[in-house]
Amino acid sequence: MKLITGNRMNKKSYTVVIPLLILMISLGSCNKTVPQETPAEVSVPVTVTHIDTAAIESFIDVNATTTYLIKNTIKANTTGYLDVVNAVSNDFVRKNQLLFSLKTREAKVLGNTINKLDRSLNFGGAINLRATCDGYVTAVNVQKGDYVQEGDALAIINDAASFSIVLSLPYELKRYVKVNEVLNVYLPDGTIIKTKVQKYMPTVDPASQTQNVILKTLQNSNIPENLIVKVRIDKTTESKTISLPKEAVLSDETQTDFWIMKVTGKDHAVKIPIKKGIESLNKIEILSPKLNPSDQILLTGNYGVGDTIKIKITNK
Repeated sequence: MKLITGNRMNKKSYTVVIPLLILMISLGSCNKTVPQETPAEVSVPVTVTHIDTAAIESFIDVNATTTYLIKNTIKANTTGYLDVVNAVSNDFVRKNQLLFSLKTREAKVLGNTINKLDRSLNFGGAINLRATCDGYVTAVNVQKGDYVQEGDALAIINDAASFSIVLSLPYELKRYVKVNEVLNVYLPDGTIIKTKVQKYMPTVDPASQTQNVILKTLQNSNIPENLIVKVRIDKTTESKTISLPKEAVLSDETQTDFWIMKVTGKDHAVKIPIKKGIESLNKIEILSPKLNPSDQILLTGNYGVGDTIKIKITNK
């Protein structure tokens, strides 16, 4: 009986001890921390540039339209029949050139009879209508033999002296265009003509916020009306302005926020918000913050990076 009891107790002890040992081994293995590898910081290869203090030569091309500001209308000064019509559309006429002869109904009916009785009366003579200016005839509304009423429009003449180029100038650019300034105008065929700023019109278009500016040509040129041309406006800044290459200036998708990546220390670059000024073909004016000639600004390798990056400069 004792032997049997002793064997039973040993079996029970093994049954309890073995699971405890397994549990302790498992807990011990869980408490051991696995060492984590620290990722190496990657250096971005970049090139750098410095600020430029030379003047920025910048310009903008604005649309303009050729036009005649004055259009003279030749009107009948009495009621009658047109005896002579010398006006033809698109013809160039000179001032005082005969365009129309007009006979009244009374002169046409009774003229020959009265003149036979007394030639000194000269009754029935035609009333001549002449051009009031040099210019092109743009419309002829009558033909020979027509009966017209007093005040009827017979023809329209564009006054050649009033030929101008009307520039639709955005109001924010007004400070770049002064009265009496000479501007270059580029025609669609590549011709360049010089014009002089004559005056500003006193109103602004409510929709486009543009103000019309009258330009007078300084040379004789046969330019048709309603031709769309380009007027070049110079926006050159004063010397000693601070600028950077366009590649060094970054922006968001809406083109509202701008920044540069400036080198700090030996191998890091940080994001610096800026306020930009005018642009040329390859440079952008930096209005703020103030940069020093010794500052290094990322030229390449700056796109799509964080606010602070580790860099490796490949040029000096």
